[in-house]
Amino acid sequence: MKHIASRDNPLVKDLHRIAAAAGRRDAPALLDGVHLCQAWLQQRGVPQRALFDAARLDKPELAALAAQLPAECCVSLEPRLLHGLASVESDQGVLFLVQPPRPVLPARVAVGCVLLDRVQDPGNVGTLLRTSAAAGIRHVMLSEGCAAAWSPKVLRSAQGAHFALQVYEKVDLAALTACLDVPLAATTLEHSQSLYDADLPPACAWVFGHEGQGVAPDLLRAASLRLRIPHDSAAVESLNVAAAAAICLFEQRRRHLPPG
Repeated sequence: MKHIASRDNPLVKDLHRIAAAAGRRDAPALLDGVHLCQAWLQQRGVPQRALFDAARLDKPELAALAAQLPAECCVSLEPRLLHGLASVESDQGVLFLVQPPRPVLPARVAVGCVLLDRVQDPGNVGTLLRTSAAAGIRHVMLSEGCAAAWSPKVLRSAQGAHFALQVYEKVDLAALTACLDVPLAATTLEHSQSLYDADLPPACAWVFGHEGQGVAPDLLRAASLRLRIPHDSAAVESLNVAAAAAICLFEQRRRHLPPG
C-alpha cells in the first residue's frame, strides 16, 4: 500500500478538487466512512481508490476492509491529510473514490417508482432514498433542482440506500409522465382524498414535491391519484416531505404484502 505524507502530492491535490466538486454531474464521488465503503464494495466492487488513515489502519474494521482490496488501489494518508478530505468532523478513517453509476432512463416505466420534484434539502433527499429502498422501491427519479444525489450530505443521510436503487438525476418529470405504464400518485391538500380511503394499486409512480411549494402544478394535473394524509392541521399545516413519503410508501406496502 502506497503511503502519502505531503499535501503537495498530485493525488492529494486531485482529491481536494474532487471533494470541492462533490455532487456535480459526472464527477467522481468520495464515500466517507466504513459503512458506505463496505456497501460499495459489496454492491459495486473495487473503488478507484481506497484512502486510509495511516494511524488507524490497525483498527479491526479498517484492517478488514483493506484486506479485501487490491494493494494497488489502496493509499495510506497521514491523518491530517485524510481529515482534510473527510466530509464530517468525526471521520472514520477511510474514504473511497468512486465513479457513481449514471443509469439510462428506461423508455417506459412499468414498475413502482418515486419521483422527487425539486426536493432541495440534502437530508430530505437522503432520507427519501433510504425510505424508498426500505419500502421495496428500486427506481428513484430526481428532477432538476433536487439536491445532488451523490453529494456528501445526501450520501450520509441515505446510509447506503444508493446501492439498492437505480437513481436517475436531472429528469424532466413532466415529460416522464407520458412514459408511465403505472398510475401517477401525488400528495396534495387540494382536491384530494384521504390516503387511507384511496384504492392504492400495487405499483404506482409516487411524486413528492418541493419542501415549500409542494408538487408542481403540471405534475398534479397529470396525477390520477391525488392524496392527502389526515393529520392535526391545527397543530401543523403540513408534514415534512420525507415523513409524508414514508407514510405513503409503507401504507401501500402494508396493503399489498402477501399474508404472513
